[in-house]
Amino acid sequence: MSETFAREVISDGEARFEKLRNRAGFILAPIAFAAVFFAPFPGLKPEAHRLAAVMATVVILWLCESLPMTVSVLLGAAACVVLQVAPAKDVFAPFSDPLIFLFIGSFILARGIFVHKLDRRVAFTVLSSKLIGAKPSRILFAFGAVTAIISAWISNTATTAMMFAIGLSIISFLFKQEETTGIKINRSYATALMLMTSFAASIGGLATPIGTPPNVIGIGFIRQLGGAEISFFKWMMIGFPAVVLMFLFLWFYLDKLAPAGVKEIEGSAEMLDRERENLGPWTRGQRSVVIAFGITVAMWVVPGIVALIVGEQNAVYKTLNSRLPEAVGAILGATLLFLLPGDDKGEKAITWEDAVKIDWGVIFLYGGGFALGVLSFQTGLAEAVGRGLTGFLPLSGGFGLLVASVVVAVIVSETTSNTASANMVVPVAIAIATTQGQDPFIPALGATLGASLGFMLPVSTPCNAIVYGSGYIPLMRMVRYGILLDIVGAVVIIALVWMFGGMIR
Repeated sequence: MSETFAREVISDGEARFEKLRNRAGFILAPIAFAAVFFAPFPGLKPEAHRLAAVMATVVILWLCESLPMTVSVLLGAAACVVLQVAPAKDVFAPFSDPLIFLFIGSFILARGIFVHKLDRRVAFTVLSSKLIGAKPSRILFAFGAVTAIISAWISNTATTAMMFAIGLSIISFLFKQEETTGIKINRSYATALMLMTSFAASIGGLATPIGTPPNVIGIGFIRQLGGAEISFFKWMMIGFPAVVLMFLFLWFYLDKLAPAGVKEIEGSAEMLDRERENLGPWTRGQRSVVIAFGITVAMWVVPGIVALIVGEQNAVYKTLNSRLPEAVGAILGATLLFLLPGDDKGEKAITWEDAVKIDWGVIFLYGGGFALGVLSFQTGLAEAVGRGLTGFLPLSGGFGLLVASVVVAVIVSETTSNTASANMVVPVAIAIATTQGQDPFIPALGATLGASLGFMLPVSTPCNAIVYGSGYIPLMRMVRYGILLDIVGAVVIIALVWMFGGMIR
């Protein structure tokens, strides 16, 4: 790699700020708890007042990341029992919600994809296509498209980590070729490739309910607090178009603002072919994972297709919907991995030792966040917050609440994780809509989708943090390109939810 393209690393000032932010939480969280706990709130029931103190503490810990987010939310749930906000069986009931098992099943399937390197096979098969060739613009498009597609089905962070390694390989090859051929390649192209890795992964997660935790969190709140069910297929009716529109815009502006400066990159097609060939022939394990994954997706999607054909009141659809909800489909699909062959020696497609390596932290984070959200409604806290915020909102009515919900979710996701943003914003959006006498479905759906944005800062998402660590992305360039995608993403979500949200109600 040429010396003129030295990597950037986190500055000493940024490192000091992060350390200060982490430590500040241990001071600010107790202060926030005491301030809320001892402040007079005559309109609140005692349970709601105590819950408000707990939630203020958890939010501060989330924002400062003083503790792992999962630990913070579990601490909050335990505090609710200690402070008698609700009995333990009520506080911890959301940890057995069906969506928990959708998480578990889909995470095990994703683990199977990772273990058998099926994700790398898909990536290099597409990138080595003759349609892509050696053209940098097409490589950028294909690289981003593969990232978005994979991210629709497995964790955004896992997708970014995998594609990050592939992206670094491509960048390393590009600059080695520059030294060999003497043909200069714009340094900004490496930035574009790294940003595409993170941004496309975050965008792709919007396509399906399991693409990213905020989707499942929002669906859970909408069902529990808003009284509406969103099936796998119905979600994709909005999620998939949102991904297509946002990805096309992402590719267009990265290609224009950070071009490679050459029409073709000599040897890149051959390099990608070699990487694909190094993966060898398809293994029995890979075929087994494809079978299990295909059957699972069919169980998720077929009921929605049946509903489109015969209607939701038809007995066939009602039977499928009641007997094969998404959580059951995920568990059955994951179970197939323990039955199908993984190799010629009698091993199965996945072992229990591999299966338990899924991200349990996200699962507990969902359960704890969902518990706090449900308690906020049961105690009346959410209604009180909704009444209080209604007077400050410059927008009202169905469309105004949708705009406000999406914008707030995007802003909050810039300062904390997308998962925390969904846990904080969706219940409030439902409460405000209910207080104003509006249907909470539309603003809650908008807030759920908006929580997955947040592209400006390394701390906004783990995906951003991974690619920022490459040293190929100047901070201000991430901010400039990220805020543009935030704005366009918010507009796309608002438009799609407003136009088609009623159709999936």
